[in-house]
Amino acid sequence: MTNTRYPAITWPWVGVLLCLALLGQEYMLHAAGANAPLTVYRIVLMAVGVTSVALVLLPPRRIAYFLAFFVCATLICYALYLQYVEGLEPCPLCAFQRICVIVMGIIFLVGGFHHPGRGGATVYAVLQLLAGGAGIAFATRQVWLQSLPLEEVPACSMGLNYMLETLPFTDVLKKVFEGSGECAEKSWEFLHLSLAAWMLVFFISIVATSFALIRRD
Repeated sequence: MTNTRYPAITWPWVGVLLCLALLGQEYMLHAAGANAPLTVYRIVLMAVGVTSVALVLLPPRRIAYFLAFFVCATLICYALYLQYVEGLEPCPLCAFQRICVIVMGIIFLVGGFHHPGRGGATVYAVLQLLAGGAGIAFATRQVWLQSLPLEEVPACSMGLNYMLETLPFTDVLKKVFEGSGECAEKSWEFLHLSLAAWMLVFFISIVATSFALIRRD
């Protein structure tokens, strides 16, 4: 069994990077009108952190596939909890992000049973890039909508089910990506990041981990 090795970073450099990260946060906290840049900064910081933890703890490929499937399933279960227990109805952008998570979970589950070599793992990583890339696009759009001033937020549009019943799928995708008023709402936050921002962190981290698994036998 071959272990994945990463270049070592000496502790002084870790301290310097941590100091720069904190200084950057303080600068943006005190800068005028820095809400959007600060949100981007937090997303980047958390994406780097979550990805780094995943790479440090990276198990063998087959186990990692099953664990990643479990993470995807847990996210969907939590989304259903928020919807049916907490009463937080998903907006169209949220719904499409759920679809991306489900697709990624299925790919991981198939990969776990398949137990591919490096060539097959490359194919699975590319598939995750396609699904995760779509998720990144939807989540980024929603984070952008949430950063808009109230007067610039688009009006609420027709429901997703109605669009699917009355419009071609390409038009549905266009209208969903344009966003609407309900997509700009921040009804859930953790560590100053909305659910859409955390989903963006998830998609970035899971895609990066998928490619790291190519070399993890």
